[in-house]
Amino acid sequence: MKMKFTKMHGCGNDYVYVNCMEKMLDNPSEISRFVSDRHFGIGSDGLILICPSEIADFRMAMYNADGSEGKMCGNGARCIAKYVYEHGLTNKEQISLETKSGIKHLDLTVKDGKVSLVKVNMGTPILEPLQIPVVTNLASFIDQPLNVLDTDYRVTCVSMGNPHAVVFVEDTNKFDIEKYGPAFENHMAFPERINTEFVQILSHNEINMRVWERGSGETLACGTGTCAAVVACVLNDKTDSEVTVHLLGGDLFINYDHDKGTIWMTGPAETVFEGEIEIL
Repeated sequence: MKMKFTKMHGCGNDYVYVNCMEKMLDNPSEISRFVSDRHFGIGSDGLILICPSEIADFRMAMYNADGSEGKMCGNGARCIAKYVYEHGLTNKEQISLETKSGIKHLDLTVKDGKVSLVKVNMGTPILEPLQIPVVTNLASFIDQPLNVLDTDYRVTCVSMGNPHAVVFVEDTNKFDIEKYGPAFENHMAFPERINTEFVQILSHNEINMRVWERGSGETLACGTGTCAAVVACVLNDKTDSEVTVHLLGGDLFINYDHDKGTIWMTGPAETVFEGEIEIL
C-alpha cells in the first residue's frame, strides 16, 4: 500500500504529515516508527495526521518517533495550519484545531497565497502536579530539588497538554543533553515520562533552549516545551512575559499573559517535500 505524505517542519521540529480527511490510517503507531527512522524511513520526529473534527475545523493526531501517541505539538499545529490553507482545505486565516489537550486557535499570516507565520493560542499552563503528572505531595512543583544521576537540579514542572520539566543551566551549548535527557525522561518522579527543557537565560526577553522530548530524544524545537520554558522563566522571575526563544532549529516568540493565564506562540512553518512511500 502506498501512502501520500508531506514532510514539514517548524524550526527544525520535523514530522511526516498525512491527509486523513477522507480515510484514516490503520496502525498509525507502527507507521510512525517506520517513517520516522532516519536511515530506513523518511526521517522525522514523528507522524502527524490531519483529520476531520466534529468540534473544530480540523483534528490533530500525533505520534512520536517511538510510536507513542502525544497530546499536542505546537510546531505541528503551525504546520497543519500551513498545510490546510495551501492545499485548499480551508480559505480561512483563523482556524480551530482539535487536539488531545483541547481546541487550539490559530491565526495565519498569509503572503502571496503562502502561510509565512502562524500564531497559536496554546491555552493555559497546568501547574498542578497530579495533572502534569509529577510524583509529589506539593501543591506545585516550582524551583524544586530533583536528584538526577547523582546531580542536584532545581526543576519547574509545567504541562501544556504535554508534561514538561524545565531546568536552568549556565550554558546550553556545553550541557550534556545525551547523558541527562534520558535520565530526566525516565525519572521515577514522572510516571508518564517527561519532556525536559534545558534553558540558559540571556536577558529579560531572550533565552537559549535545548529540548529532550520523550519518545524522540533531542529535537531541534518543541512548541509546547518552549511555552513551558517561558512560563517557568516568569514563575521564577528570570524573564519578562514576552520572550524570544532561540532553539537549535530557529526562533519562536512567546507571549505569556500571566493575569489571564494564556500563552501565545508565534513562529514559522515550512514544507520540505511531498511524496509517496510503501507501507505495510
